[in-house]
Amino acid sequence: MTQKLANFMVGLFGGIAGSMMGKYLVVFILSMIPILELRGGLIAASLLGLPMWQSFFLCFIGNIIPIPFILWLINPLFRLMRNWPFFGKIVRWCEEKADSKKEKIENLKYLGLFLFVGIPLPGTGAWTGCLIAALLDMDKKKSMLAAFLGVILAGIIMLIFSYGILGRIF
Repeated sequence: MTQKLANFMVGLFGGIAGSMMGKYLVVFILSMIPILELRGGLIAASLLGLPMWQSFFLCFIGNIIPIPFILWLINPLFRLMRNWPFFGKIVRWCEEKADSKKEKIENLKYLGLFLFVGIPLPGTGAWTGCLIAALLDMDKKKSMLAAFLGVILAGIIMLIFSYGILGRIF
């Protein structure tokens, strides 16, 4: 699913992906988007023929930028959004999504958060992991460190996939 989304997004940004700087910009933006995150960014970087280590660094930075905002601001933002019918539905959907996955983190705390973010499976990643950590009121600094380390683990796994396996196919 991530690969299909990455391909779609690369096509969507097709015009700016014509230049080298545009390719890097596409990869960076993809890495910041929920669901795609670093995983989609690295797949896109591989498909665009960008160098592996530069792409890893760029995707890592793009994926970690939202983490502090999610950890520190999501609960106050959700409290504000609940007051409006349309946004209240979005908040409930996010909370239900986080609730359905929280047991994976709740039992192991920060190790669980690290593994949840680091193992690239559908529905996992820094966005969801940090949302769960914020809703569970986990220590923000420890959660941020666990999420950063999880993004590195996910990046290593995705480098093997996108530049190793996928790179040999394309």
